[in-house]
Amino acid sequence: MTTIKLHNTKTRRKEVFTPLDKTNVRMYVCGPTVYDRAHLGNARPVVVFDVLYRLLRHVYGADHVTYVRNFTDVDDKINARAAQSGRAIGEITEETIQWFLEDMGALGALQPNAMPRATQFIPQMVAMIEDLIAKGHAYEAEGHVLFAVESYSKYGALSGRTVDDMIAGARVEVAPYKRNPMDFVLWKPSTPDLPGWDSPWGRGRPGWHIECSAMAYELLGESFDIHGGGNDLMFPHHENEIAQSCCAHPEGGFAQVWMHNEMLQVEGKKMSKSLGNFFTVRDLLDQGVPGEVIRFVFLSTHYRKPMDWTAEKAEQAKRELLKWRKLSEMVAPSEPDPSLLQNLAEDLNTPAALTNLRGMARDISDFGKSPSLYDNIDMDELKSRFVASANLLGLLTPKLGSWTTNIPFFDFTHLTHLLFNLRAEATAKMQKPGADPKECFKQLDRLKAAITDAGAEVQMSKQGIEIIQGPNFDPSKLDALK
Repeated sequence: MTTIKLHNTKTRRKEVFTPLDKTNVRMYVCGPTVYDRAHLGNARPVVVFDVLYRLLRHVYGADHVTYVRNFTDVDDKINARAAQSGRAIGEITEETIQWFLEDMGALGALQPNAMPRATQFIPQMVAMIEDLIAKGHAYEAEGHVLFAVESYSKYGALSGRTVDDMIAGARVEVAPYKRNPMDFVLWKPSTPDLPGWDSPWGRGRPGWHIECSAMAYELLGESFDIHGGGNDLMFPHHENEIAQSCCAHPEGGFAQVWMHNEMLQVEGKKMSKSLGNFFTVRDLLDQGVPGEVIRFVFLSTHYRKPMDWTAEKAEQAKRELLKWRKLSEMVAPSEPDPSLLQNLAEDLNTPAALTNLRGMARDISDFGKSPSLYDNIDMDELKSRFVASANLLGLLTPKLGSWTTNIPFFDFTHLTHLLFNLRAEATAKMQKPGADPKECFKQLDRLKAAITDAGAEVQMSKQGIEIIQGPNFDPSKLDALK
């Protein structure tokens, strides 16, 4: 069985992943607050943990992995959007959930096994809060229930922050009913115009943090394998989840492995509406950027490093994916390449896995023409392994291939031969005394310029010449060269 190693935020080191139960590997990932379209940064953890989900399913079997990702459908941001728009809260959350599923599906993300909504688990949250009060970890004050941070000695261990840092980072609300500035809300009162549920402390609604603790416990148990999310959630959200869950269920260990992805930038700057570089996944899709291309760009950077989205990266991804799809047309997947699988199992090293795919693509293109790393298999098996490897990353799947249907593939054999012959003639004249290679080089440059102008890329090296068709390729511009 493949050995998976994951960087555990809790221990600050990479560890061999050993599930609590190999027949039921369990993962919880914090999902969106549903009041608006998902922006590009929201999509990164979805893709990251989708790759991990695919890897776990491959190693342990699809029937032995349980993936839970929640929807926060009760929140002050949702209330504010309803008040601003005049629309019903339920209408907003239903619409936004559907948007999210469609947009993430366009990126090739598999749907988790369970996608609980916070409003479906209010009784379980109330029961957990009652238990925390009974155990001395929470207290009621002026219609609120707060978690007593001082009652949990390990508070802050996940993020490694000092109390002063945590107070500053949490932007804590200064309230007279708090015993400690760090205490956080488990339950708060609701006015008649806001969503609310009956509870022992009056009509109210849950705080943000309690929902994930309650849903994780109900769906995965007091101990499970992996908890994931963006590193912006590490504190206070994940820190508070740990405190609540470990105090409510001291017999369990809550999440064994904590994983956090880094943030996203756009063209080297933090994404911001004020900078004009803020956009949603739907914005990109509507602009004609295929979901598979967005996914490829995400995978090009390791999940624990900041990712920079650029238009240039997107164009490069389009060209490469188009070439890969041409190489793998009408091919059924077999088993992933062992080297790629090993790279993916090494803390989701997706950049290295993409390098593996590039090597396999080269071998397919050069099959029979140059020494191959895959001498012991035939072309069909090499292609099948290539597709299976890409599929493990969520690439080259049938679902994501519709963007290429209107892009005709062009046979560059004739042009490749022309380039090769011109280069060979120029090289020969350079080595022949008295011969002038200038005209050959001029013809070579003109041909390359014409191919580039048509929307294809010419790659020339000692190993050979390759023309890569781009997504905006116009074959009519090459009619004069035929």
